[in-house]
Amino acid sequence: MSEQVYGRVALIGLGLIASSMFWAMKRAGLAGEVTGYARSEETRATARKIGLCDRVCDSAREAVKDADLVVLCVPVGAMGPVMEDIAPVLKPGATVSDVGSVKRHVIEAVQPHIPEGVHFVPAHPLAGTEHSGPESGFAELFDNRWSLLVPVEGTDPEATARLRALWEGMGANVDEMDADHHDLVLAVTSHTPHLIAYTMVGVADDLRRVTDSEVIKYSAAGFRDFTRIAASDPTMWRDVFLTNKDATLEILGRFTEELFALQRAIRTGDGEHLHDYFTHTRAIRRGIIEAGQDTDAPDFGRGQKK
Repeated sequence: MSEQVYGRVALIGLGLIASSMFWAMKRAGLAGEVTGYARSEETRATARKIGLCDRVCDSAREAVKDADLVVLCVPVGAMGPVMEDIAPVLKPGATVSDVGSVKRHVIEAVQPHIPEGVHFVPAHPLAGTEHSGPESGFAELFDNRWSLLVPVEGTDPEATARLRALWEGMGANVDEMDADHHDLVLAVTSHTPHLIAYTMVGVADDLRRVTDSEVIKYSAAGFRDFTRIAASDPTMWRDVFLTNKDATLEILGRFTEELFALQRAIRTGDGEHLHDYFTHTRAIRRGIIEAGQDTDAPDFGRGQKK
């Protein structure tokens, strides 16, 4: 058991990340009480049924009352309105954080509503599965994964240190990064790969010469892993691309240039270029495995996950 970091934590939004945070906090004894709120009555009922959160509230304001830490776990596009709603009832000295995968937009949407005397430390856990909803979470989600903190200018270092202790207590490795660099890095490592996955699945759907049954039957090839990524929450990903537009378009431009170069190599029979390119990218994959961020097991180590 770790030491308690916060007396009361409020989770606004009860999907994969929030539910995993709850189970991880309980596993390590990091919070005295965890309250939760979700906009959907059905989600709140499910959370109560499975024991997710010590107390599930029927309004965001009720959930954040007297909380030492409030974590916004809603889609990026909803964070500004949610923050505006809860701002009047936040406890002085409390910290507000989030788990959004875009940071500049979140800061611009949330910071204007942060009351005097309340700390704001944006964060982004680089962990997830293709599943969503309150029943999808599990305590081990953050183990040996990275959580990035993006403290805004003038943030109290003590508030940042406390949030770092929470994420480390939940099993994560923690680093700090400025918002614009974060958004560029994530455009490379997450946002553009998801867009490519959605596109490839869409192409297979459009290519009627490949029947639906063949796509499903033979998807043990690379296509299977595209479909796993493309199963992710559509609302979240819509908001990601609309709010991280510049960085995503920059990386998509670079991707298109690389794709044209590979097309040319295939067309001209330039096997040396293809071999060199694939050797380089294979080394990157090995680096990811050596860093403990994935496994080379045939099922990518995800067979036992929910």
